[in-house]
Amino acid sequence: MKEHPQESSNEPLAASHDEDGNPMEWWRNAVFYQIYVRSFQDSNADGVGDLPGIIERLDYLNDGTTRSLGVDALWLTPINPSPMFDFGYDVSDYCDVEPLFGKLSDIDRLLVEAHRRNLRVILDLVPNHTSHLHRWFQESRASRSSPKRDWYVWRDPSADGGPPNNWVSSFGGPAWSLDPSTGQYYLHSFLAEQPDLNYRNPEVVQAMENVLRFWLERGVDGFRVDVIHKMIKDEALRDNPKPTPEEDHPIKHYGGQVHLYDEDQPGVHEIIRSWRRILNQYGERAMVGEVYILDPLRIVPYYGNGDDELPLAFNFSFLWTPWDAAAFRAQVEQVEGLLPPRAQPTYVLSSHDAPRFRSRFDHPQLGAARARVAAMMLLTLRGTPFLYYGEELGMADVVIPSDRICDPVGKRFPGLGRDPERTPMQWNGNTGAGFSTNGDPWLPLADDYTTVNVAAQVDDPSSHLSFYRRLLRYRKQTPALTQGEYRALDSPADTFVYVREHNRQRVMIALNFADEPRVVQCAEWRGTTIKVASDPKREAQEIGRELSLAPAEGVVIEA
Repeated sequence: MKEHPQESSNEPLAASHDEDGNPMEWWRNAVFYQIYVRSFQDSNADGVGDLPGIIERLDYLNDGTTRSLGVDALWLTPINPSPMFDFGYDVSDYCDVEPLFGKLSDIDRLLVEAHRRNLRVILDLVPNHTSHLHRWFQESRASRSSPKRDWYVWRDPSADGGPPNNWVSSFGGPAWSLDPSTGQYYLHSFLAEQPDLNYRNPEVVQAMENVLRFWLERGVDGFRVDVIHKMIKDEALRDNPKPTPEEDHPIKHYGGQVHLYDEDQPGVHEIIRSWRRILNQYGERAMVGEVYILDPLRIVPYYGNGDDELPLAFNFSFLWTPWDAAAFRAQVEQVEGLLPPRAQPTYVLSSHDAPRFRSRFDHPQLGAARARVAAMMLLTLRGTPFLYYGEELGMADVVIPSDRICDPVGKRFPGLGRDPERTPMQWNGNTGAGFSTNGDPWLPLADDYTTVNVAAQVDDPSSHLSFYRRLLRYRKQTPALTQGEYRALDSPADTFVYVREHNRQRVMIALNFADEPRVVQCAEWRGTTIKVASDPKREAQEIGRELSLAPAEGVVIEA
């Protein structure tokens, strides 16, 4: 049952086809662009980005001309009403829009305008937990006999009066909080203000399926599903074991635990299969899961048999891979060897929860060049790439003064703040960077915004933005990149060289991660030309028996 009436109808885009005219799911050859809604465009001068602001900037993303960026789909961070204890990842109403960002009519209008530009739109769905102010939780905590008590995970204290088990929150401390009025603990995988739903209760499953249908009927093209691997917990709530010293890993084993029982439980797959069946009822809709498990072997089951569970599952290994060609090649080779037929990788280099790769891979002289090599890798590997707003400009993390920290998590847990990668989009060199006419946007601007911005780069053929546009345009018109197989080639140390092949088309990508020149042997490519290069002066050059690559340089060659 819908919680709000639908204000307007919106038809999804027509089905996609490959170069031979055969039906093909649109997300297979799409490039996604993540928009952190608070930071993309402020339309009402309150210093915070919003939905009308995104509508204003759709032409930049894809207007059908070579001046636009040329992406295919947008992922919007949560737009639902929220008290913002975790900036939207604490939802208080799944079927409405946060007033700070606009109204339901604004998301309807955004869908219409995006579809008119052949842009798909997926929304962030946060199903593992709600806000503590959601009416479901307010009813649940009212009494032990509440009809919604079992919608959340409640347990009596342990024998010593403490939490029911040793589980820890992803943000630190116990994953349990005591509710004094009822004398029981409730589970929260994140903040205490984000209580976990109980998906062993069929009523919860049905309620979330209704949420999916609500948005699908409004015309959204799918969902990015937050921490999808956490939705089911061990029924017996057993203690998590401690890792051995040899296997200890600060990210995998946060809180000093092997997360054996509080995530990645078998029962989650039936929920995902049921959601996939719902999506299939609405035609071509996508779902990408945030399976934040840094082990590709454990991510593979979330694809099911290739077309009955997640169409796409994030692989976050690149977020923690150092600037090293062999390390990236090893990550790719592992994923390629594990995925089932019809499944494809979903790589990402930056996000709202991780430092921007322009900063992670920085170098005193080669920082910008490295960023282009990384982008070339992301956009030419097999799979569905996700870009993070502003990376096409070379935006880097911003140092946030202590008195300007906004991230609620960063305020509570120094060192975990995510503000540096969430600063406003840099549109021009004017006051407010074109993001807002408010003189004090919600986060401070980068010091370099007067030069690192869209207006400064849009007409400069040597700019970061122009490089992205050329690469995206070439990718879109090259079936070997959107549909082809992947094959790594032997190459010198500090280089990553691979081929993408489809039918009779072959494309070679040669990436130099070294701080010195490298020479790649390529006799079989002799006489071909460079199609896209991180240095535009090299484009259209003819290839001889050897290919010389400058420090931190990448090229794409087509046979």
